[in-house]
Formats: sequence, structure tokens, C-alpha cells
Amino acid sequence: MRAVRLLLFLLIAAAPMPAAAAGIAFVMNSDGASISLIDMARGKELRRVPALREPHHWALTPDGASLIIGDSSGNALLFLDPETGALQRRVVVADPYQLGFSPDGRFLVVNGLARNQIDVYSSGDYKLVRRFPIRSMPSHLAFAPDSGRVFVSLQGSNRLVAIDLRTMQMLWDKPVGNTPAGVLWHDGRLLVADMGTDYLAEVDPADGHVLGHVVTGKGAHNLFLSPDGKTIWVNNRVAGTITVLDAHSLQPVRTYHVSGGPDDLAFAPDGKVWVTRRFAESVAVLDPASGQVKTIDVGRSPHGIFLNPKAPTPANLAAR
Repeated sequence: MRAVRLLLFLLIAAAPMPAAAAGIAFVMNSDGASISLIDMARGKELRRVPALREPHHWALTPDGASLIIGDSSGNALLFLDPETGALQRRVVVADPYQLGFSPDGRFLVVNGLARNQIDVYSSGDYKLVRRFPIRSMPSHLAFAPDSGRVFVSLQGSNRLVAIDLRTMQMLWDKPVGNTPAGVLWHDGRLLVADMGTDYLAEVDPADGHVLGHVVTGKGAHNLFLSPDGKTIWVNNRVAGTITVLDAHSLQPVRTYHVSGGPDDLAFAPDGKVWVTRRFAESVAVLDPASGQVKTIDVGRSPHGIFLNPKAPTPANLAAR
């Protein structure tokens, strides 16, 4: 039965889509074992690429040729064509929950949230360079701009760790708040979303001590720098809000209401903001100017989201 299911997965996932002028949004349905492909122009789901078990987050390869999606309990990296959604290949990796390439493209860092480990792989051949057993639930990550360090939040122990990617040694391990999740390097400091609170922790990357707090909303979960670098968007998953901060002062400038557990988000070229609603089986498309929100149904527990506005979509959509 398992062999039949795997064959079906490979056949469906490898099927390319006919080309037309539009873009695709990739949404990882973590409890639905699938990736929803959405036509960005029409706001409609095209199809679902079957995953193995539990897709969560993604990373684009340094050359832009592959969108890598981590299937955590499936213990695999799924390489998809970012323009068509076709499966290119799979690489066996233990518990890839969150992942990211160092800015210089040398390493892929993979957080194994369920297995309590942080793995560093060499880019290209994806061979394990070093495994760091960690105390509890490594979650999100951020890199120093010079690629020398990676910082990982530990949800289960309320801490943040720093790893030196040059020496492959742990630098520090410090408390930063209740249930830390999203991490962002910004202006020479780290911002950590403490999901068990209503604030971000400002952290000194040199030694991990907390410099202060920025109140956003209950369940501060993840944070994203806008494409123009002027604002930071914080998803408050419990409150059902998104707080927009001035990137220089870190003062709130606007709050948007997006129900259903706003989780990850992505910025579209037309100015819209796409947000996964973790508890609502849908994606919200927010117009920042008007505050209006439109929703698109996807699979269960949508988590990561990637936008490719240049990707082709099926020509037969016009007939639907």
C-alpha cells in the first residue's frame, strides 16, 4: 500500500502545468499533506501537489532553480520547480521543520523541531556537515548578514541559541522570553517573536542578552521586513492581528485584523500581502491601503507561503 501511495505521489507531483501569463502562490498545508498552488491573478486554487506527510516551510535554492519544501515527519526535502510546481527530486533529511540557506549560499541549516536537533548541510550536495543536539524544539532561524552565524529559537525551553558556521561551534544559549518563534536580523540586532507573550524581544547578537521589548499583540509569532525595508510586519497568531512597525523606531504604525491564526506572510509586487491562516484552512490576501481582506480556501493548517509572480499558470483557467 505504501509503494502504491508513493508512486501516486510521484506521478501527480511531477506533472507540469501548461503555461499562461500569471503567477503562482505555493502554500504548505501542514496537516493536509499537500502544497496548494494558487493562481495569484484570479485568487483560485489550481491544484494540490501531494506531500509525504507534513510540509511546513521552504527555502529557495541560491540559484533560484528549485523551491525546497521541508516535509518534517516525512523526513524529506521536496524539490519543486518554482515556476510549475512539478516535483524535481526528493532528498532524505531528518525532520526538516524550518530551513534556510546562509546568505553566502554555502550552507543549508535545518531545524528538527520534533527531534530536538539543528543540522547544517553543505549546499548543493546536501551532505550533513554537523548536527547539534539541542535542548527543546528548535523552531525558526535567522542568519547574520556575513553568514558567520545562525540564530535559532527554541520554543520548548524559551531560549535562543547562536551557532558559529565557521567553526561549527555553539556560541551561546540564552533565555529570550516565553515560547520564542520567529527571528529576524535587523539593524545589527535580533528581533525574536515571543509567542507566549504579546511582544518581540530585542536581543544583542554578540552575547544573547535581551535589550528590551516591543509590544505587538497576543501570540506574537513571526515577523517580516517589507521589501522597501521601511516596515516590519508581525503576525500575532492568538490575537488575530498583524502589527506593522516602523523599521527604524520599532513603533507601531498600523494594526490589521486577520482572523484564523495569521502565521506566515509574503509580499506581492502589486502591494498586497498574502497571509496563511493556520486555523482557518485558507489564505488571506490583504490590501494594506484599504485594510480589506479576501480569503482563498486551501488545505488543513496552512503554514509556509512562497510567491512566484513570474510563474506560469494553466491556460485553461479562463474556462473555469
